[in-house]
Amino acid sequence: MKTISLFFLTGLLGLSLVQAQGQFRAGAHAGLPLGDADDIATFAIAVDLGYILEIDDNFQAGPYAGYHHFFGEDFESGGFTIEVDDFQFLPIGGTALYSFSDQFSGRATLGYAIGINDGNDGGFYYSPAVGYSITDVIDLVLSYRGIAVDGGSVDAISLGVDFWID
Repeated sequence: MKTISLFFLTGLLGLSLVQAQGQFRAGAHAGLPLGDADDIATFAIAVDLGYILEIDDNFQAGPYAGYHHFFGEDFESGGFTIEVDDFQFLPIGGTALYSFSDQFSGRATLGYAIGINDGNDGGFYYSPAVGYSITDVIDLVLSYRGIAVDGGSVDAISLGVDFWID
């Protein structure tokens, strides 16, 4: 499944670069783990990169890749400390943006998050978000990032900055 997804997304990226001109979008985000992840992680960071093509005046879409890092939490019980290792994901998929106005946009990203660390199989990745344009090249983004893993989910709410690069 991972190989097929990577092959498909690489082909999609190649075709989109040949067919149309777009913009790169790079982002850096900090987040708080939620749900199952809140029990084992204290903080999360994410960086992502997308190549965004204009489909319509208000609608843009394109391929997406990112890196998500969750920092494990330490537990103390009866004089013992249990360390939870950090865990990482590499989400790969597609992203879409809809501009409600010059300043506000709604965003959605779907794909597969490859588990990077040992014992991490990864899972389905989804991320709804809202963006506010500070300038023509900088957006403030509030997002929910979720990864459906076997037996639960790894979620975070994050705030970050996206940079648009021509």
